[in-house]
Amino acid sequence: MACDTAFRIIARRHLDAVLAQHEGTCRGDPDALHQIRIALTHLRTAIRFFSPMVDDALRPKVWAELKWLNSQLGMVRDLDVAIERVVADAGDELAVIAELRHWDEKRAESHRLLSRALRSARYRRLVEQISAWIESGPWSTGRSKEAIRLRRCSLADHATAQLTEWEKTLLKKARKLSKLDVERRHKLRLLNKRLTYSIESLADLFTDAALTKQKSILKQLRKAQRSLGQLNDDARGQALAASLNGAGPEAGIRFLNRKREEKLLRTASVAYRKLNKAKPFRSSDLTPNAEPED
Repeated sequence: MACDTAFRIIARRHLDAVLAQHEGTCRGDPDALHQIRIALTHLRTAIRFFSPMVDDALRPKVWAELKWLNSQLGMVRDLDVAIERVVADAGDELAVIAELRHWDEKRAESHRLLSRALRSARYRRLVEQISAWIESGPWSTGRSKEAIRLRRCSLADHATAQLTEWEKTLLKKARKLSKLDVERRHKLRLLNKRLTYSIESLADLFTDAALTKQKSILKQLRKAQRSLGQLNDDARGQALAASLNGAGPEAGIRFLNRKREEKLLRTASVAYRKLNKAKPFRSSDLTPNAEPED
């Protein structure tokens, strides 16, 4: 399969998944919100994965609109995660129960803004523009030799090169995990997620002989992802707590736990060390005859 065909199939799959969760997210369903964010991240990852093939004049506009949508979804999702943490710690403490009222007010206000964004003309234009760009954007009609070569390149060859490059970059940055600040740790988490989602999207492309290797790599990536995700949730929860009106300074303290942080960092570090020992991706791991499911 050529890369242009593969990109259309994969990107369309994830755009459809975004659209499938639209109404549920507008109604305030936390699970729908979680799923739409996952689908959106998969879509953005697909665009990165097939760069530079899709790097045409419209891509910056497409990317900016997807980034806007992600930011609209992100605030409410971060609040959902923080509220789950507060509820888990609540018990019968009246002080915590009172604090929850401030969190719920913040969540309701943020969801109203999100629902308005998802029902806006901007969102409708975004969907139309991205759908058209995936199918027939300028990237698909460039006549230069390089543009044609990139579109005709086999998915197996491109995937091998891209996965190898991303894994190398991830492991290089992961060596300094214990010294990273919150922002750099967040960027490492995004690199981890990018590699994980790409391997998942290409699951049906791996040969039978390479499936054990693929599953082993995904296992370590997911372990690291969970730990880094929880660390990021703690940082976001602390920041959100500071923005609550009348909740008091104790609202942010629950998201500070040095022992928890050290444990999560150790788990992620161990996962990266095991990943570093795995054999690198090879073209023989992927079959050029396989096709992603439409």
